[in-house]
Amino acid sequence: MRKVLYLGIAALAAAIVMSCGKKTERPDNDDLRDSTDIPQAVLLTVYGIVASTSSGDTLKLIIDNGDTLTINIAKAREEQRFMGKIIEGDRMILQTNEQMTIAESVINQNMLLGDWVMPDPIDGSSEIGISIKEGGIVEGIDQSAITYRTWKIVDGQIEIVSIRDGGGQEEETNYYNIVKLTEDSLTFSNDEDSYEYSRQKPHEGYGTDIKLEESSFDEDFVM
Repeated sequence: MRKVLYLGIAALAAAIVMSCGKKTERPDNDDLRDSTDIPQAVLLTVYGIVASTSSGDTLKLIIDNGDTLTINIAKAREEQRFMGKIIEGDRMILQTNEQMTIAESVINQNMLLGDWVMPDPIDGSSEIGISIKEGGIVEGIDQSAITYRTWKIVDGQIEIVSIRDGGGQEEETNYYNIVKLTEDSLTFSNDEDSYEYSRQKPHEGYGTDIKLEESSFDEDFVM
């Protein structure tokens, strides 16, 4: 009788263990949610001229295909990604949402162009810098060890392509966050370097007579 009872208890315990094991099985991969599967927001790079009706946190932009957009720039201001000023007739570079209604970053291209210098870090007795020009052209100012090639705005950052002396003509591409941009000062940086420039020759009407680069509708809207 005791032997039968023991066998019954053992069978019951085995059943409980098997049942618990089924409850703790790992779910199928289809049931797992990976945060990397969450779609990322699509941002567009938009170029245009400031219209006269812009005011406050609303920017009226006449884009390169002739359309006029009304874009809210409050987020760019709050996140300190608004570089420069809104000036009627100035050319702007924006990162916007897919609907082109909210700006993630705003850069006044007219204010970005020009000759920017800082004291030579070697002895401080002279100035060195860069000249940012229309059409993606960038040149060094009194810098013999580096040759600058091109610049452009990529995802709200400034991309600068250059060749260093002794580098065997191998191009070097660096991306910088624009930290400050006014009529007289420009600061940009990345994880390794930070550059604080002053405009070499401040003058009234900076960049207002520049010739804008040609671009097509498809080139100016990049997903």
